[in-house]
Amino acid sequence: MGMEFGWWDNDPETGKYQICVRIHGGNAEWSRKQGHHTSWTPLAPLTAGHWDRLLAEAERRVPRRLISPKQFEAIRQLCEQAR
Repeated sequence: MGMEFGWWDNDPETGKYQICVRIHGGNAEWSRKQGHHTSWTPLAPLTAGHWDRLLAEAERRVPRRLISPKQFEAIRQLCEQAR
């Protein structure tokens, strides 16, 4: 089960940046990118808001059958373990 989720976030100090979460094998790899010609860097301080947004993005994909309910449940358990 390899999945990728992405969205844009805005920080008052650093500005707008893109977040990418890759889930594979029960692990979540968080990275961020700011600007077109910059490379992906690990997203270090994860907050509860980041996990909530990941869960919301996954929940939006279930009705459209982009992910199965079983995959969504695995993501939900991953979010609960991380908190």
